[in-house]
Amino acid sequence: MKKDIVFDPVEGVSVAVVPDGGDAIAEGQPAWQVYLLNHNDFAIQNVIVSSNGYGSSPEGEAIRTSTLRHVILEVEPRSAVPIEPIDPALFHLNNQYWVSYYIGSKILDKKFIFVPDSIITDNLTHIALLDKPGVLHS
Repeated sequence: MKKDIVFDPVEGVSVAVVPDGGDAIAEGQPAWQVYLLNHNDFAIQNVIVSSNGYGSSPEGEAIRTSTLRHVILEVEPRSAVPIEPIDPALFHLNNQYWVSYYIGSKILDKKFIFVPDSIITDNLTHIALLDKPGVLHS
């Protein structure tokens, strides 16, 4: 029964959206990169990240992006791995990253949702694992 399933909390794993100093996207906006961060002292294995965006246009029309799935075999302790680039044109949407992973034989998962207009330069903080500024969601 569902009441018999133990849902352990996700700790030490977060998602960050970081401006990338590389190539610019259309209209002179900087490129942005999404990272998965493992702050723990142990590796996480068989990571699956499902990403999508949803919301509405200024005219009230519903918008939903394609769902992308990424598999990462292992994320080392105290490290970060890139998930995908993100276009700033999507920042007005809810950007969801559903992360599932194993620690030993236990599976954990969590949804990280960047709400509309939360990915802005005013919300940048220093992210120690990347040694870069970014928008962090824990």
